[in-house]
Amino acid sequence: MADLFSSAPGRHEPLAYRMRPRTLDEFAGQEHIVGKGRLLRRVIQADQLSSLIFYGPPGSGKTTLAQVIANTTKSRFITLNAVLSGVKELRESIEEAKQNRDLYARRTTLFVDEVHRWNKAQQDALLPWVENGTVILIGATTENPYFEVNRALVSRSRIFQLKGLEEEDLYAVARRALADPERGYGSYRVSITKEALTHLVRIANGDARSLLNALELAVETTPERFPPRSDEEIVITLPIAEESIQRKVVLYDKEGDYHFDTISAFIKSVRGSDADAALYWLARMVAAGEDPHFIFRRMLILASEDVGMADPRALPFVEAAAAAFDRVGLPEGRFHLAHAVIYLATAPKSNSTLGFFDALALVESEAAADEVPNHLRDASRDKEGFGHGEGYLYPHAFKDHWVAQQYLPSGLQGKLFYEPSDVGFEATIRAQAVRRREVQLATAVEPPSQEVLTFSPSSTGHWLERTGGRRGAQLSAIRDRLFSALSVRRHDRILVLEPRPGLLVGEAVRLTPEGGVWIAVASADDAALVTHLARELPETERPVPVLMELPLAETVRSLRKGEGGRAQPPLPGQFLAGFGLDEELRFEAIVGRNLLTRASASERRDAIALLASLLAPGGRIALAEVVPAMAQRLSALLDFGRAPNGLRQHFEDAEERAYTDPSNPLVAWGPDDLARAAAEAELAEVTATTDALGEKRRIGERELAAWLSAGSAYGRSLADSLSAEEQQQVAQLLSRQLLDRELDWTTTVALLVGKRS
Repeated sequence: MADLFSSAPGRHEPLAYRMRPRTLDEFAGQEHIVGKGRLLRRVIQADQLSSLIFYGPPGSGKTTLAQVIANTTKSRFITLNAVLSGVKELRESIEEAKQNRDLYARRTTLFVDEVHRWNKAQQDALLPWVENGTVILIGATTENPYFEVNRALVSRSRIFQLKGLEEEDLYAVARRALADPERGYGSYRVSITKEALTHLVRIANGDARSLLNALELAVETTPERFPPRSDEEIVITLPIAEESIQRKVVLYDKEGDYHFDTISAFIKSVRGSDADAALYWLARMVAAGEDPHFIFRRMLILASEDVGMADPRALPFVEAAAAAFDRVGLPEGRFHLAHAVIYLATAPKSNSTLGFFDALALVESEAAADEVPNHLRDASRDKEGFGHGEGYLYPHAFKDHWVAQQYLPSGLQGKLFYEPSDVGFEATIRAQAVRRREVQLATAVEPPSQEVLTFSPSSTGHWLERTGGRRGAQLSAIRDRLFSALSVRRHDRILVLEPRPGLLVGEAVRLTPEGGVWIAVASADDAALVTHLARELPETERPVPVLMELPLAETVRSLRKGEGGRAQPPLPGQFLAGFGLDEELRFEAIVGRNLLTRASASERRDAIALLASLLAPGGRIALAEVVPAMAQRLSALLDFGRAPNGLRQHFEDAEERAYTDPSNPLVAWGPDDLARAAAEAELAEVTATTDALGEKRRIGERELAAWLSAGSAYGRSLADSLSAEEQQQVAQLLSRQLLDRELDWTTTVALLVGKRS
């Protein structure tokens, strides 16, 4: 069977075909899936392909990427075009694949261009051979594969979404075509003005094929004949470029992805109160022939969902505009469309109506099985027999036509569904609603409150015997806060740093199925642990262990020693190369916890600077650090009822001196110091916040003894501040009231977030 990729391109073929990249290094754009360290690049280079589907707009490089794979893989590569081929051609390809497998033990990769063009029966005919591994499928489609491709095929394939090329990528494509003497115009004297090239790139609208077609037309029609004479120069000016590519193609299919993507952009712009963007997306839809009634329907939904009680007039206003449009029609009816859009975009916003769906979810669960309270039941039929309705207070009989009483089932007392916002009309009713709710809740039975405490490890190490309790929930909360701050995308590359692997790496792998995860480990044992935890993942998707000293203070000290004591860490490329990694590798996200607790101020600064240098432009970093200076004060846990006068105050003063000792680097820092170090590392959008996370803990005799010993900073502070008799009294109180009891603790954690600009 003929292979579209088998023959070298000749001069009779279009420029766009001739200039198709042959290797990954020549491939332009799509850095989010084929950049250094990305999953797809690793899979291609390792020749460990599984079934793939490439999804993206025309000219984004789907077929080209398939050609690159064809040039890289050792398997037999067969190409079909779903527009030109059917079941007959598919069967021939399968037979060829079976022969290669049975006779030569050679795999076959089947590339199906525009795979969405095949109907369900044709796609079903392919499924068994993908299932049993006879062929590795690579499909390319401009339509959303989740809607247009057989679900069984989708479930057995990894989907990669390609985007329209950025302008800098298109510039590179054009310059390569002009410079290449074999496939492009490098053997001719071609020059193009800056304005002409800029025009071609911008009007191409992310489509490399469109750009190259326009460039080909401009070059080959400018001279009187082509090829030109050897001494003839071809000059492409702006007027020539304008003739070659005159206008952008509006990508809009009223039944496809562009339809849904555009209406999504429109709704989000209105919700975001950006009237300019909303009018732009409205114009895109109207120019493409979208049904105005569809747009009005979406605005009617938005008027209640996103404006709601902030401006109750929004719903009747849009309804009136829709009615006016029906009476006037096009083209004048576009005024009513625009009027409604501007009203909604500039209106105050509230999504408090979503409280209904919270209530609906509860009703659909077992939690909503409570019966109607007796005083709310219908009293017209069985008041005498069952007492239904007894105790009901008639609001109109009271001042302001309101009285506090319970309207929810007993099991739902205190449950909140409606959260009034503080904008627009809703702000005028918020105060009253909140005040009445406070009275309402006061009539319900309140659960006992729990004391809020804080704790952080001291310089003596782990002095607590941790029980199960809320520890897992606490760690999960730290993990959730870190990844929420990063806003990780599926194709991101993440560097994970934690003293012991396990908490963060699993979440990182789950969030980046098309990206990659690198995890810093302190020892070969930790590396083996990572490998063990990831043993069920395909080899190309496993996190990559990177041996380095943790916490980061140790790494900085090691770097300083190796660099003659200099304050600044080495260049990021040198640092990565030291661990056997690609020097050009950069990360979209870096996440870690408990890396800087024992670092000095300069070590903290250098460590954050090192991490910042490893970020890609726009990359984010999130670190969670326990703050020892905000640790639990044991004095707050004790009952000093019968203790000697003054003992409590002396104990509290001694503790404060221990936790504010500037000579102890463990406690001589706080969240502001983290933020300052991040700012010095030239990170942008820096925030350093604290969070109190609760857990259950027990104190054992050994731990308490270590805590009070003269070898700990805490014990020395007590010895310096208290008399021998007071020390003995404090020790007795701690032993009698705290030992072997389950205590509620709250660990104070600082969350540092920053971004490389």
